[in-house]
Amino acid sequence: MSSLPPPPARLDPAFVDDATVIADSVSVWFGQKVAISELSCSFGPGVTGLLGPNGAGKTTLMRGITGLLSVNQGSVAVNGLDPRRDRRVYDGLALVPEDEAVPLGLTPRQLCAYVADLHRIAEPHVVERALDTVELLAVADRSMDGFSKGMRQRSKVAAALVKDPAVLVLDEPLNGADPIQRLHLIDLFQRLGDEGRTIIVSSHVLHEVESMADRVIVMVRGRLAAAGSHRAIRNAMDDVPRQVLVKTEADGRRLGAALLKIDAVRGVTVQDEHIVISTMRARDLSVALPRAARDLGIRLTEVRPLDDSLESLFRELVR
Repeated sequence: MSSLPPPPARLDPAFVDDATVIADSVSVWFGQKVAISELSCSFGPGVTGLLGPNGAGKTTLMRGITGLLSVNQGSVAVNGLDPRRDRRVYDGLALVPEDEAVPLGLTPRQLCAYVADLHRIAEPHVVERALDTVELLAVADRSMDGFSKGMRQRSKVAAALVKDPAVLVLDEPLNGADPIQRLHLIDLFQRLGDEGRTIIVSSHVLHEVESMADRVIVMVRGRLAAAGSHRAIRNAMDDVPRQVLVKTEADGRRLGAALLKIDAVRGVTVQDEHIVISTMRARDLSVALPRAARDLGIRLTEVRPLDDSLESLFRELVR
């Protein structure tokens, strides 16, 4: 059978009540390499961010959701259907991959027309509507070879929208886009989510996910590390021990002594004008540190986290 029953409801932030996409105890491996390990979560209407460092398993999960690979254990369902066994899934599902999978020389209009022909979509004006949605009508007949990364991404999103998908999966869609293009793309994804579509957007950059998604699924090393609103994720991150390097022009020891009086500071190590601060409350420290330096008349020349990658930030959550 191609239809899959939904798993029982769970009081868990990794799941939503109105789920359109469900991953249940999913594991995927390639030889000895485990890409996903017993991952369970779901996605519903609106924008959900899939967050994690490179190699976390995000792309593998997206390929499982879109039926590009089989899961070794567990199951994936899209609107109750198995994407590997039921072709009806693809009537309402589209993927925008991270890699540049666009033939040379095509215009956005030609790319969208190709997708319409491929899926035998004869609806009038479907290509025009898709191009208008991503605001590319003005350049629809220009070759994409000369497009910026952001405009190429918008062209690929337009091609995906030709099918009018209820579920849209986007793999690192902001990679390589300049700041203005990022704003255009983020606004586009939010508009699509507001229309009731299920938008799954992967990224390894926390502030990007925060800017476009109210709900976040975090993956680290193929496992579910955290789930919930981006505020909940931030709060969880604030409880992770941090080390921050501070450099001053002078009076490092005087600043270090003052910092020890701040509640957010757990410890201070001073060597010449280099200070290493240990804290469990990085957000509070970000306010207290410049205030302490200003009160002492000490100029800070550098403030830098020593271990602030996503991998390190979520290592504690995995534990």
